[in-house]
Amino acid sequence: MKGLIIICLFFTTFISVGQIAHKRKLSMLGSPFEVTVVANDTIKANEYIDLAVADVKRIENLISDWIPTTQISEINRNAGIKPVKVDIEVFELVERAIKISQITNGAFDISYASMDKIWKFDGSMKVMPTEEAIKRSVAKIGYKNIILNPKDHTIFLKFEGMKLGLGGIGQGYIADKVKDLLFSKGCISGIINVSGDINAWGKQPDGKPWTVGIVNPLNKNKIFATFPIEDSAVETSGSYEKYVNFNGIRYSHIIDPRTGYPASGIVSVSVFAKQTEIADAMATGIFVLGVEVGLDLVNQIKGLECIIVDDKGKIYSSKGIDIKKYD
Repeated sequence: MKGLIIICLFFTTFISVGQIAHKRKLSMLGSPFEVTVVANDTIKANEYIDLAVADVKRIENLISDWIPTTQISEINRNAGIKPVKVDIEVFELVERAIKISQITNGAFDISYASMDKIWKFDGSMKVMPTEEAIKRSVAKIGYKNIILNPKDHTIFLKFEGMKLGLGGIGQGYIADKVKDLLFSKGCISGIINVSGDINAWGKQPDGKPWTVGIVNPLNKNKIFATFPIEDSAVETSGSYEKYVNFNGIRYSHIIDPRTGYPASGIVSVSVFAKQTEIADAMATGIFVLGVEVGLDLVNQIKGLECIIVDDKGKIYSSKGIDIKKYD
């Protein structure tokens, strides 16, 4: 689940000096989608936003796994049968996703879509699945079985029943691509917010930076820190609404693709990075890895920072973030 609830955006809508910050709210990719652009007039702002919407639709029709005509759906249909030639854009996105899997030791894995859906987070599940069923549910997951051919730009899933799902990285990728497109067309400042995957560039018309507020999901009335985001991205993954409790343990809807067991101990992870794609994928990986291992990993990667809230409400941050400075 993305962090729309626990990330709050603060900005001024209209400024003198002839520029405005114009925002449009939409529903795209099955999620809330917001575009904010700074422009000299509403006509130009709407041109930028229309470009953004068109590019989202273009990418969605390449990488969605629930639209049957996309290249990802074609890869899934041919799992265990034959490689599928894809656009360089799709190939390189999958290639980068696999690198995140390597960095996180499989805690992030786009072949998670192969998982049998045995966990229910709608209140209907009264007993835990058996150990055997859990093990069986992840039998077809494994990023090492995604075979890439750089020469031909083909992707092959080694086993029948394997599936790719880019939900954990695709929205971040879309935010980055839309930002790059708008910037190339002359939009020098704005925000793309794809269901909590946020990429901001430039400044507000009054010269102030765009600002996000991070809310403790166990105390939603309190923002514990606000951060300026300048030419950078932030993404939050949270389990504050979808989870189950068994034997005194809180299990989130974010499932470890290596084991089939839901991640536990964390309610939200906010990741700050230069690219939304990286923030998106790493937030999921850190959530699965847990507080100690997740923080250790982030502290080793230049340009990456995170804030973690555990299931007791305790707040942790990576070395580059001083929470007290922003509270």
